Amino acid sequence: MNDSSLDLSRRKFLKGATAASVTGLLAPGDVAKAADPENQATASQGATASQAAAGGKFIGIQVGAVSFVDEGVDKVLDLFQEKARVNALMLAVFTYGRGIAGRQLPGQPLPDHGAQEYDSNTFHGGCYAAVHTQYYPDTIFKDFRAPDLGDFDLLGAVVPKAKSRRMRSYCWFEDVYNPRLLANFEKVAEVDVYGRRTGQACLNHPELRRFLAALVEDWVKSYDVDGIMWGSERQGPLNNAIGSHHGRFTGRGRITCFCEHCIEKGRERGVSVERAREGFIELDQFVRAAWAGERPSDGTFVTFWRILLNHPEIVAWEKLWTDSQQEIYGLIYGTAKGINNRVQVGWHIWHNNSFSPFYRAEQDYWKLRQTSDFLKVVSYNNCGGPRLAEYIRNIHSTVFRDASPEECLALHYRILGYEEKSSLEQLPTAGLSADYVARETKRALAGVRDSEMRLANLAAAGESLKELTIT
Repeated sequence: MNDSSLDLSRRKFLKGATAASVTGLLAPGDVAKAADPENQATASQGATASQAAAGGKFIGIQVGAVSFVDEGVDKVLDLFQEKARVNALMLAVFTYGRGIAGRQLPGQPLPDHGAQEYDSNTFHGGCYAAVHTQYYPDTIFKDFRAPDLGDFDLLGAVVPKAKSRRMRSYCWFEDVYNPRLLANFEKVAEVDVYGRRTGQACLNHPELRRFLAALVEDWVKSYDVDGIMWGSERQGPLNNAIGSHHGRFTGRGRITCFCEHCIEKGRERGVSVERAREGFIELDQFVRAAWAGERPSDGTFVTFWRILLNHPEIVAWEKLWTDSQQEIYGLIYGTAKGINNRVQVGWHIWHNNSFSPFYRAEQDYWKLRQTSDFLKVVSYNNCGGPRLAEYIRNIHSTVFRDASPEECLALHYRILGYEEKSSLEQLPTAGLSADYVARETKRALAGVRDSEMRLANLAAAGESLKELTIT
C-alpha cells in the first residue's frame, strides 16, 4: 500500500473502532436517543453519568496483571494515557487462559517494551486480585488465587491510581479454567454425549453459579470498581459438532452437556434426553465421515438437514445450552446491580459471532441488552482474516463439503453481508478490511435498538477519537 492509501485505511479503521467503543457503552435508553436525528449532536455524550464525567468518551484497553508487575503501575498508566488517551481499563482479574493474562504467546514476536521473555514455564492463572474468604464460604473452589505474580493484588494496586487519573476500572473475567490446577473442578465439569467429563465447566451446575456470583460480590464490595465484564467464548453442542468455529478442528467436536443438571433441565422443558443423545451420536458419526472425505449419496448438506429433521431434539438441546449461558449473564448482572446499581455490567462477545451464521443466530443483541449496560463485540480486522479462513475450512469440511472452499467463502460473504474481496488463500495475510469494523458496529447498533440503523448515527461516535494522531 502507498502512504496515501495507508492513511485512508487508518482513518477508516479509527472511525470504525471508535464507533465500536462508544456504541458498546450506550445504555438502552441512550441508544434510543442516539437514533433520533435531533440528538445527533449529543449522542457521543449520552452513555452514562460516569462517562460524562470523563468527557463522554470511552477509550478502553484490555490489560493483564503481568504488565503492571513487569513495568510498574504508574508507568503503564502513563503509557496508556500519553500514547492513546485511554480512560478505561479492562483488567483481566480471573482466568486460566494465557491469552488475556499472560505475556506473549510462544512463537510470537516479543513486544517493544516490558519483559522480553515468554512465560511458558511460569504462567499459572486464577484470580489476580486478593481473595476475601468471607465471600466464598459455600463455594466449591477454595484455592484459586493466581500464584505466578506472588501476592500482587491487581485491583488493589491499580484501581485507586486509575481513579485518581479519572480512568475507570472494569473487572474482566473469563470462562476459562484449568482442571489440573483447580481442585474439585471435575465436580462441575461438562459431561459429553458419551458420558465423559470435559475440561469445560457446566453453566447449569449450581456450584459454578455460586462461585461466579461470589467473585462478583467480592470485587464489587471490596474495590471501587466501575464495572464487570465476563467473556465466554463457547457455544452449544450443535455448533461444536459441525466445526462451526475458528480454531483447531479434527472432525470431532465437544458435544455437551449431558450432566445430571442439564438432563433435569431438558426434561423440565419436555425434551427427550435419549432422543437428543441418539441424534447427536448420529450427527457426530456423520461429521466424522464427512471430515474424512466420505460423501453421502444425497450430499453432505442434505444429509445434515435430514438428521436435524429426524432429531429436532438436537436443536432443542442447542437452545438449552445457549439459554443457560444467557442465564449466567442474568446472574452476573443481577448480583452486581444488587450491590451497586451504578456498576456497569457487560459482555465480551466472541469473534465467532462475525464468522458463523449458525452462532450469530444465537447471539441476539436485542435479547442480550436486557441484562447489559454494554457489549464489547469482538471485531478485530487484522486477525479476523486468518480466523475467518480457519472457520471456512472447518465448516467446509463438514456440512458445506458439496461446494468448493472458495464457494463456501463466497456464500458466507453473502450471508453475513460482507463486501470483502480477499480469496481464501489471501485472507490469512490480508486480514479483513477496516470497513468490516464499521459494518459490524452498524449491525450491533441496529441489533440493540431493534430498528433501522442510519449511517448518520456513526458520525457522533467519530468524535471520540478525533484527538488521536496516528504517526
